[in-house]
Amino acid sequence: MSFDTNLLKINTLGQLIAQGYQSKSIKQELRDNLIEKLKAGQNVFEGIWGYEDTVIPDVEKAILSMHHINLLGLRGQAKTRIARLMVNLLDEYIPVVKGSELNDDPMNPLSRYSKDLIAELKDETPVEWLPRAERYNEKLATPDVSVADLIGDVDPIKAATMKLPYSDERVIHFGLIPRSHRGIFVINELPDLQARIQVSLFNILQEGDIQIRGFKLRLPLDIQFVFTANPEDYTNRGSIVTPLKDRIDSQIVTHYPKTLETGKRITQQEAVVKPQQQKIEVNDILKDLIEQIAIEARQSEFVDAKSGVSARMTISAYENLLSSAERRALLNGEEEVTARISDIYGAIPAINGKIELVYEGEVEGPVYVAQNLIGKAIRAEFLNYFPDPEKAKKKKDGKNPFTQITAWFAAGNELDLLNNITQKEYLSRLKTIDGLQELVEEYQKGVEGNLKFFLMEFALHGLAEYSMISKQALDKGLYFKDLLDSMFDTGKMNFDDEDDYDKF
Repeated sequence: MSFDTNLLKINTLGQLIAQGYQSKSIKQELRDNLIEKLKAGQNVFEGIWGYEDTVIPDVEKAILSMHHINLLGLRGQAKTRIARLMVNLLDEYIPVVKGSELNDDPMNPLSRYSKDLIAELKDETPVEWLPRAERYNEKLATPDVSVADLIGDVDPIKAATMKLPYSDERVIHFGLIPRSHRGIFVINELPDLQARIQVSLFNILQEGDIQIRGFKLRLPLDIQFVFTANPEDYTNRGSIVTPLKDRIDSQIVTHYPKTLETGKRITQQEAVVKPQQQKIEVNDILKDLIEQIAIEARQSEFVDAKSGVSARMTISAYENLLSSAERRALLNGEEEVTARISDIYGAIPAINGKIELVYEGEVEGPVYVAQNLIGKAIRAEFLNYFPDPEKAKKKKDGKNPFTQITAWFAAGNELDLLNNITQKEYLSRLKTIDGLQELVEEYQKGVEGNLKFFLMEFALHGLAEYSMISKQALDKGLYFKDLLDSMFDTGKMNFDDEDDYDKF
């Protein structure tokens, strides 16, 4: 809703009344502004992708119903982002009694301070305008959160300074929730809040009552509550007590991106690309591979599905991929650089830190699991660009498109693709493999330049994942050779090193 900037000139209660200003509840405010945006066809939740037909309509229906909301979903599903974007549905400014700690409405004050001030100054009561950005408060629920943090407590310093007895309500120091009056208050990871603390929210949600150290206070707080929760927390760390859950009007289930394209859009939006990294050429195949790693992780027997795989994993992995290519360029003094398939292995630290492993995964080790996920992603994406090697192996007419490549390796040839070789050396080494360039030209017609050589490397990785050649991970890069030879020659491998493994 458009805001009349002339209202900002009003600085007393009398002027506000003369202007005919009408107060409204925050839920009504959110509802009215949402209605206006929906009629105008405006996107309320900018930058949220993949929820257009699922989560966002549910959130909008909850706001129209003037409900408190619980966003239930695994980590990295934009729950907090959605809550923060609700600020855009607030009025640009609202009037408050100047000096009030509860954002008191001049027309309907709550605190003792504001009531006494208005009784004393009447129409001359000073008024100031609160911007919507200051009407949002957020608290992460942790086991050490207390009732005093959320609701308030008696402040002995205030009592001593003001020379007041403890029976005077002016000695109360209000917590985060009362200070969020006329605003949005978010509690993240609600199940982590101790049950006795959750109980303190009952009356606030339903009747607006709060109780502090025996004080009988009737404060009809006007707050839009938004909670977030992870389904894993219901069993592993805590739960939402039933009476509180009953008072939260709408529970909305979030989800991970349902398509690779949606995931890629989120990653490209959120990844922080440094100025120098803007010169790095990253083709769509690499971007798809990063997203495919997350898809494979969510289906992996080594990864805890209940914990989920956050979208932050693909964001961090993409940033690491860029840094891997950037480091190579810096070492080689190259102004222009193209990201390679092997740069994905530079993202292993990002993958390690973003997945929770089950027992089998812990036994294998995080590095092996990350390499396994990368391999599965390459295997899945390979079929979008080249024939299925499994079917090619069964052909009896001699038309296996990979025969010339595998024969080159079978003849005793080997290929090292070290992490930091120059672009010139990279191209030179790929050209030595018989049939590799012809394969790309046959199945990706018209492809030229850096993309052609990228696809040549991609073909090698794909053939290794389909066990047509051998790929071994070394400290300094990757090593390709004939599959049969690799079974008898481990000279280039150190099997005592967890970072090295041999995939057949």
